Amino acid sequence: MKHGLFLALIVVFFSISTAGAEELTWVGCGITKTAFMADLAAAYEQSSGNKINIQGGGATRGIRETAANRADMGGSCRYQIEGELSEADAYFEPVAWDALAVIVHKDNPVSDITLQQIHQIYSGRLTNWKELGGPDAPIKLFVREGKISGVGRAIRKLVFADFDREFPGTQTFKSTGPLEQAIEKDPLAVGISGISSARKRDLKVLSLEGKEPSYDNIKTGAYMLYRPLYIVYNQASAKRGTIEDFVRFAHGHEGKEIMRHNNVVPYSDALALVMKQLEQERRARDMGLYAAR
Repeated sequence: MKHGLFLALIVVFFSISTAGAEELTWVGCGITKTAFMADLAAAYEQSSGNKINIQGGGATRGIRETAANRADMGGSCRYQIEGELSEADAYFEPVAWDALAVIVHKDNPVSDITLQQIHQIYSGRLTNWKELGGPDAPIKLFVREGKISGVGRAIRKLVFADFDREFPGTQTFKSTGPLEQAIEKDPLAVGISGISSARKRDLKVLSLEGKEPSYDNIKTGAYMLYRPLYIVYNQASAKRGTIEDFVRFAHGHEGKEIMRHNNVVPYSDALALVMKQLEQERRARDMGLYAAR
């Protein structure tokens, strides 16, 4: 009798604790997903009882599916495209900072690169590793398809100040994961990814003008190429209350500790980077004018 009563109490307790729980769908940026989203979602579920179903698909999917209410939340490493109607109803909440990392095969002898050299490689004017202190062999530039991926758009903004810039890629990829995996296998390849996911691969991350994309260098702006990571959602969503509860969790003490544990800089820890990034955009414009002469 006592045993049956005990089981009944457990069932009642479980029913009460999960009665108000919701399930949210998150889609989008593979870098965000790899960097901290899985850990953040697991901690939030334990704290609130609300489950988050995590999918990938890239920043553009994250933005457009949430704008259309086909997903509850999105992850994006770029801001919305001005005038793009499919993104008009997306609300962007910055939660973290991520650096753009120049990545090569782990056996590549090159260890440092300048912003001007990145500009030249992505312009098709620097084509041999010998010019960077490496072997006398062609540089294979691996890039993302199109011009609106999170990484591709950030390169165009911070290195070229030109969102329409074409890149002479040796090979193109639909998403960041396959690009990183291909560079792990090719000693002559180079590409750019987010440090938050690149550091978890078996490859080499180059310093940029003597600065590594370390946590401290990103936080202070000493490493020049960085961008915000966003949680995206539609403010007209029927689940807005739960979504905003998750956003508060991400900005809270536990959420920020999870990001720091994954070597990701919480957005509110480095607000000065907003102004520093404007300086980097000006530098990109000046470099473009110089290269055009």
